[in-house]
Amino acid sequence: MIPQRLTAAELLDSASLLADLLAVTVADGASLGFLAPLAHDEAAAWWRGLAPAVAEGRLAVWAVLDGDRCLGTVSLAFTDKPNGRHRAEVAKLMVHPAARGRGLARTLLTRLEDEALDAGVSLLVLDTETASPAESLYRATGWTRAGVIPHYATDPTGTPRPTTLFYKRLEARDPVRTPQNRSAARYS
Repeated sequence: MIPQRLTAAELLDSASLLADLLAVTVADGASLGFLAPLAHDEAAAWWRGLAPAVAEGRLAVWAVLDGDRCLGTVSLAFTDKPNGRHRAEVAKLMVHPAARGRGLARTLLTRLEDEALDAGVSLLVLDTETASPAESLYRATGWTRAGVIPHYATDPTGTPRPTTLFYKRLEARDPVRTPQNRSAARYS
């Protein structure tokens, strides 16, 4: 399962599959900015609304598509501020409940980090619900906890929850890094 970076056209073509993933992930309790139940049409419209940012290079979206299902996705939002072009924000890391426990979240993060480095990004930031499975994943994959904000966002039921902020400084993993020298096996 190799994450593929989606073009704006591919994002539009995959909006329904991505919407299915988003809806099932929210229904499973993940705090992704939406309340449950999340209607498929609302989720698909949200994904389609990202296409202009993808087309303009302000957002990168990776997905693992398997036939008629999206197993996982992650996004990277680039800043347009001149003093912050070295950083980007990780958003919407999701793995379908049926695909969890196979390392897919780590694979998505590795792909994102490699491509962020290729784009000149050396600092990543993100936020996640405190005490969630995602928080454990970020700690296990080398992210540094920056702090907690109480009552930052609600969970899918509408209950206010604290959010943990994380950052990760990126360094080259290979002596000579080029997009061409990465093995596809790294992401499988």
